[in-house]
Amino acid sequence: MTDTYKTITAESTGEFKDRGSKFIAYAFPAYSEEEWQEHLEQVKKLHNKARHHCYAYRIGMDKNNFRANDDGEPSGTAGRPILGQIDSFGLTNVFIVVVRYFGGTKLGTSGLINAYKLSTIDALEQANIIEKTLEDIFQFTFDYSLMSDVMNAIKKNDVEIVEQDFGEIGRIKIAIRQSEVEQMLNILKSQIGKIRIEEIEEVKKIAGLKIDFLETR
Repeated sequence: MTDTYKTITAESTGEFKDRGSKFIAYAFPAYSEEEWQEHLEQVKKLHNKARHHCYAYRIGMDKNNFRANDDGEPSGTAGRPILGQIDSFGLTNVFIVVVRYFGGTKLGTSGLINAYKLSTIDALEQANIIEKTLEDIFQFTFDYSLMSDVMNAIKKNDVEIVEQDFGEIGRIKIAIRQSEVEQMLNILKSQIGKIRIEEIEEVKKIAGLKIDFLETR
């Protein structure tokens, strides 16, 4: 199971010039349709006199959510070269828009492909690229009679506590690496419920303990 991916941590920019035309690339981390659209509108307002705002993105772990837009440039000369570099760098959850200011001389198909490619490369070379691990967030809700068992199990297995709330009932949110979820939940339930690990899958519920999946981050 793959639970890691490469992306960028923050906005970065790159630039390329050819025969008077100027290409400015903006790369952003983006995890949703709304995010990349906001970034596009932001760049359009910043460069409202530019002739073209060409872009591409790839979003999601399966990398099937993608788009390449030429914004008036000849088909395949802008969006595809941008997307090609997102893929060449092995990235996902990334949106890139390249702004073009026309310099008066046509660059031709190969010239345009080269310009959009190189400006994108420059932006990605300036970016902070990291490998992120997908984690599932679970909430443990428990009676206070189980508090020491819950805390000891979490500490013993070096599980990250995301949030904790000790009101009328105990609540702790924890993060578990996605590929280790099943194994780790079984270990925690075994230790909290004082049940042999070999028998834990047969136990449907531990008295005083409720476990809920919240989200993936």
